[in-house]
Amino acid sequence: MRDYLQKILTAKVYDVAEESALDPLPVLSARVGVPLWLKREDQQPVFSFKLRGAYNKVAQLSKVERDRGVLAASAGNHAQGVALAAQRMGCKATIVMPETTPQIKVAAVAERGAQVVLQGESYSEAYEHALALQAQTGATFIHPYDDPDVIAGQGSIGMEILRQHQDEISAIFVPVGGGGLIAGIAAYVKQVRPDIEIIGVQPVDSDAMAQSLKAGERVTLTHVGLFADGVAVKRVGEETFRLVQEYVDQIVLCDTDEICAAIKDVFVDTRSILEPAGALALAGAKRWIEAHGAPAAACVAIASGANMNFDRLRFVAERAELGEVREAIFAVSIPERPGSFRAFCEIIGRRAITEFNYRYADPEVAHIFVGVEVRNRQEKERLLAEFSAQCIGAHDLSNDEMAKLHIRHLVGGHAPEADDERLYRFEFPERPGALLNFLSKMSSGWNISLFHYRNHGADYGRVLAGIQVPSADDAAFQAFLENLGYACVEETLNPAYTMFLGR
Repeated sequence: MRDYLQKILTAKVYDVAEESALDPLPVLSARVGVPLWLKREDQQPVFSFKLRGAYNKVAQLSKVERDRGVLAASAGNHAQGVALAAQRMGCKATIVMPETTPQIKVAAVAERGAQVVLQGESYSEAYEHALALQAQTGATFIHPYDDPDVIAGQGSIGMEILRQHQDEISAIFVPVGGGGLIAGIAAYVKQVRPDIEIIGVQPVDSDAMAQSLKAGERVTLTHVGLFADGVAVKRVGEETFRLVQEYVDQIVLCDTDEICAAIKDVFVDTRSILEPAGALALAGAKRWIEAHGAPAAACVAIASGANMNFDRLRFVAERAELGEVREAIFAVSIPERPGSFRAFCEIIGRRAITEFNYRYADPEVAHIFVGVEVRNRQEKERLLAEFSAQCIGAHDLSNDEMAKLHIRHLVGGHAPEADDERLYRFEFPERPGALLNFLSKMSSGWNISLFHYRNHGADYGRVLAGIQVPSADDAAFQAFLENLGYACVEETLNPAYTMFLGR
């Protein structure tokens, strides 16, 4: 351990890395009741901590080794670190990256002059290909985590945290993939401040370190989840596993929704957007605090990176509320008769509806896919109890991955028995009661045969509704639309409707 302390204190990282800020998170801190601090490694030149270890390793190489070039395998952030280090040292770099790597990371590596080779679906497959290239070329392989010089470079983060926050710290939360970051931080912090807990955080579907600690030996995962691609590692390092066994206090596991919620938390407090692996430590801190209660002193979470594909933000926003248990998703069955829809909405009450998918299909029972805004898990359970008390069948789909990814977008189809159906697009005011107002003003003799709504964070809600209105009620229906006062457009003749949803 003393060897690592010396290595960390003398690590050559500041030729390329900056002493990143340690920022408070006041909004989230007030909510969880604990002072939370974020170590902003997302603000490094390559938007990740990885350049620390990569540069420290390359800087230790001899001129002969540099002349042969360097080689690395990485899901992205280590690749950028190696590419930057090679660029600064004037040596050739070849980077093998999984084919699943976000394009933003591939482009960033290529822009620094490195040759990019895409191979395999995971880091492990890219790693095997890189070793084959090393045997052919004689280049020096720069391991992303299982190397003492790389570990020491990452450990400089722990040194900075203790210098920047000299008051009491209860725990430091660190994202864990192969283990290089947490091994380096633990090796330094446990030598200087052994009272501080070092807690690793992994996704539930990429938990190689957690499983290895439980087994007492390194475990190789068959599959890893790719949402947090920066920590998608099937097998942890030999040296990192040894250090983690010695100096890390525990591992916390988080799911995708909790990671998305943490990305949102960081945005609310800092207006910055982290990548999934970058927000993983904060997600773990929140889960740990919820399970163990507020600790006596502050907690620090490592924001490890911000190389986020813009296209993924749609998914993150969709899942963040579920991760905070601020939205509950239900499959509800109600009688298919006029008035039952309104009765269901009265049970929802003043709670905001975040999504509503319904399509007439059965003359007896209506199945509804609905999202409801809740404050916490307890309110979700109370709402389920209210449904049960009113003899309304309801299934909680909040933790059903298939429902969240697919079913919510597939509710619908043709309705052969939906006579006299008219289709309208509405703009509802985005406030509680807008839907109930719509239902209250509508004639009780008209049946809603289709309804789709999803909250998009705007000042108005976009609603698609099918209403069965006999031609004899034309005048009354037009009066209803005018009295309602919501902007609307008729879509009954829209070919998309006639092809996929109409009779």
